[in-house]
Amino acid sequence: MMDLPCVQWQDHVAHKWSGLDPELKETFLSLHEIDDVFKCALSLANQQDLDAIQSISAGLSVKKDAEEAAKCREKGNSCFKTRDYKTSALHYSQGICFAPQSSEQLSLCYANRSAALYHLQQYQECLYDIDRALNTGYPAHLSHKLQDRRSLCLNHLPVSVKTKNDQLHHVSNDDKCSKSLTISSSEAFRFGICPQVSVGCSKEKGCHLVALQRITAGEVILSDRPFSWVLIPGVEKVKGNSGQGLDIQRENMFGAEHKRCHWCLAETLCAVPCKGCSFSRYCSASCQQEAWEEHHHWECPLGAELAAMGVMAQLALRVTLKAGIENIHRARQTIRDEQKKSDQYNPYMTVFHLLQHTEHQSISLRLLCAFTVATLYLKLSKAGPLPTSWKLSDASSITSQSSDGPKKKGGDSEWSSELWVVGSAVLRHMLQLRCNAQAVITLQDTGSENSRVQSVEEIRVATAMFPTLSLLNHSCRPNTSLVFSTGTADGPVGSQDSEGFNQRLLGEEWQGRGVTVTVRATRDINAGEEILHCYGPNSNRMGTEERRRLLQEQYYFLCECEACSDQEEEMRESSRNESGLLCTKCKGALKKNKGSGFSCSLLPCGHQISSSDVNHKLQEFRVALEKAVALMEKENPVEALHLLKKISSQSGLLLRDTHPLQGELADATARAYASLGDWKNAATHLEQSAAAISSQYGKDSLELGQQLFKLVQVHFNGGARGPALSVIPKVRRILSLHCGPHCPELQELNALEECLQRSTF
Repeated sequence: MMDLPCVQWQDHVAHKWSGLDPELKETFLSLHEIDDVFKCALSLANQQDLDAIQSISAGLSVKKDAEEAAKCREKGNSCFKTRDYKTSALHYSQGICFAPQSSEQLSLCYANRSAALYHLQQYQECLYDIDRALNTGYPAHLSHKLQDRRSLCLNHLPVSVKTKNDQLHHVSNDDKCSKSLTISSSEAFRFGICPQVSVGCSKEKGCHLVALQRITAGEVILSDRPFSWVLIPGVEKVKGNSGQGLDIQRENMFGAEHKRCHWCLAETLCAVPCKGCSFSRYCSASCQQEAWEEHHHWECPLGAELAAMGVMAQLALRVTLKAGIENIHRARQTIRDEQKKSDQYNPYMTVFHLLQHTEHQSISLRLLCAFTVATLYLKLSKAGPLPTSWKLSDASSITSQSSDGPKKKGGDSEWSSELWVVGSAVLRHMLQLRCNAQAVITLQDTGSENSRVQSVEEIRVATAMFPTLSLLNHSCRPNTSLVFSTGTADGPVGSQDSEGFNQRLLGEEWQGRGVTVTVRATRDINAGEEILHCYGPNSNRMGTEERRRLLQEQYYFLCECEACSDQEEEMRESSRNESGLLCTKCKGALKKNKGSGFSCSLLPCGHQISSSDVNHKLQEFRVALEKAVALMEKENPVEALHLLKKISSQSGLLLRDTHPLQGELADATARAYASLGDWKNAATHLEQSAAAISSQYGKDSLELGQQLFKLVQVHFNGGARGPALSVIPKVRRILSLHCGPHCPELQELNALEECLQRSTF
């Protein structure tokens, strides 16, 4: 799991544990309070641990490197020659991030990226890169090329924009971008819960949300910003169990860290690099500045070590850096006084009091987290003076309550002994993340640039701590859905709803950069009902026994929600074909045996098949599917279609039409037909895929809405006016339910409908 520290560091901690004196082991095992666990780990951490993390992270170096920048530029040049301008821009951006400040490689990469952006018709961004190249020492004898490109760009821009560019011609793009900033991390944190909902507290449920009045399906219940979040490197799909085929290799060429702003998570081809490291990058100088002020000026020198320590440790550190020691002491005081409520909303207070389930966490996880945080603490103490947010306005006010802390081990003189409370807070947050972290999910376009039908999938781009969202308890049959918004937008998802409460509560400053989540009701909720969302295991996709097991393992509770307590539902689960597999002899339904393997549900047959055989066949189908998708990406739909037909004929012998993999095969086949302009066959296979998605996710699911939206596009392109108009109301209902009536997809849908109603075909 990429959120945990890397395997090498896990091995180091395990080896350190095995070498400890038995008495020290016994002492550590007896500790359950966070303060005690951290103080014990800190007393055991030493220079050897610092040397170990430095050695482990050596291969993850994030230093500037002119040679690496040159290699990236050459890769970009190769892609540019094949007219793959998007990929070339990403390579040039990587070169920009590697290039040292004021180096020739930096100016060359900016100049080359401007050429790629010009061909991508991103003319304003192209102009910015031209200025950057000239301002970072682009060779004078080549500057005429950039001036010619500038003239071509200006010819494509409106007169008003040309005038503005002339006025700002000698201003760096960094200054231009910073003027567009509309939200600052120093401003008061805003959040919104709709007036029909209140916060309740009980011993059984903790703090939770309850409807005061009836809430209708589609209404916004709350909008929230995370207290802190960390971008996840690579590409992590939300659904599907992809194998190690061609598709995975293609995706991993550029991960989220290369394509998204590390502050607001917006996708960008025009990365603004961190001036100190080669890893962090941003969509603008304003995002770069915000990240630097809040956390990155501390993370930048530790980039490689933080990468080795994992997302959980990095997020825990960010939460603590943002909170500051005054907030930490205030939160600790509420535990002593048993006064967790305050007249003024304090998001950190909510985060601090999230349960960390120390008594339930495994010894190995507690040990790993404690030694990781202790080593990180020592690393920070040797890196320089205290962060401003860690300095106390009145150190004497806590001296008496901190005298039992461990003594400082070297480092800067400002790192006094009472600061163990900061390390304790980082450990607290790291342990909280297992049960309280929220994945930030966005849609990513998976189709080729020239695809005539939208093709998207859900990916996890960040891990975050949401103060208000954390109040929602779990249900395997939830009454809400979540939609995330990232990057720069006109406002958070749902801000333009007719009720308008979000706009009032969130304020105008929310119309800027950042990450938001909007929670909507997916059905009517009566007064007195609890507001619930699903932590992962959903009754539409998983049996009761498996759901309960997964929830118990990760969240340490036995689920007794409506779906898990419904005996009739349990009986239906036991009687239906949960596996989606067919008997290869008689076509009857295969049922999973209690031990292992599957057996035919028809008694006269009784045919059995092992789990390994089933998994082997499924893996074969998936690898072949990935090869077919790769062929489509290489614009070879004919060969892809031939392969897909072959897979489908084989998969139909083992899989029911509603099996998830059958749905993926049907969707890929529809893409192939659409690429060939065969809209009728494309629509037929999209309908088959939609049926599988409906069976897996439900008839009101966002996944089904997205698939039906594609079906409308196919009908529209094929001139099938009647079928398209018949599907549009279903799509509108589902997307409005989850995303609100003003989401971009619905605006496009309305335009398609208007065009269809005017046309006669």
